[in-house]
Amino acid sequence: MKQHTLKAPFSFESKGLHTGLYIHATFLPAEENTGVRICRTDLGGRPTYEAVADYVTATERGTVLERGAWKVSTVEHALSALYALGVDNCLIELDGPEMPILDGSARPYVKAIQEVGLQEQNAEQQVYVVTEPIEYVSERGNKMTVLPCDHYEAEVTITYPTGLLREQKAELYDLAEYPREISSARTFCFVREIEPLLRMGLIKGGDLQNALVIYETPMSQEGLDYMTDKLGQPRLDATKLGYLSPLNYPNEPARHKLLDLIGDMSLLGCRIQGKIIALRPGHTFNTQCAKRLRNKVIG
Repeated sequence: MKQHTLKAPFSFESKGLHTGLYIHATFLPAEENTGVRICRTDLGGRPTYEAVADYVTATERGTVLERGAWKVSTVEHALSALYALGVDNCLIELDGPEMPILDGSARPYVKAIQEVGLQEQNAEQQVYVVTEPIEYVSERGNKMTVLPCDHYEAEVTITYPTGLLREQKAELYDLAEYPREISSARTFCFVREIEPLLRMGLIKGGDLQNALVIYETPMSQEGLDYMTDKLGQPRLDATKLGYLSPLNYPNEPARHKLLDLIGDMSLLGCRIQGKIIALRPGHTFNTQCAKRLRNKVIG
């Protein structure tokens, strides 16, 4: 297969999920063998580096790439869309330290890529062909198995100690189904996580429009009012448990974890021909696996 880039640029303007800063992002066509590179236009010298696992420095509620002054957070949604739609080479220009969150999914990126289209290039794609099973297991019980397959597949299982989200699965057997089956799945969090995240200086740009918020542990009305007020959201009835916005898919959290997995594993820096099966995936474990696999690929 030949490499592809965008036929034309496209741009987005939106706040960052964690910084709350209003950020502009422009996606530009790039030359063969460029890969996906991110330029911080707001920094002196406009530092630009490839989005690969070597630069992952943090994974708290998102994947962070960093080298010196160059730092970019929450890259996984854009990378997921670029990989799934077959964009091998792209330059992303950012005027801030985080990708814009948009609606919390990859759907806006997918629509923009579909609108501008792809340009075939002369160079062949760089593909890592899985020839034997590979397994990674963490001390916390996360597990990833990478199996031989004649194309790209991904499957995830998530588990949580809650009645609303005890276990969910999501599968993608053909990347052509990504726009319809995966791209609209939004990032999610539990109400009980919001206050600790706020104390950590995160989710400053979070709201009920760019995240799926799950209220599964009863709390006082006063406590819930504090949360919604901090996020600038309408107050809610503390006696009503459930999802605080309508679901885009019945198993939307699992599909979003699959979306994240595709984005994080794209940090390998090349295409993958194989099947990825992940149990309890998360950015920390995903990127650890991507680093180990990248070391295997580049020797």
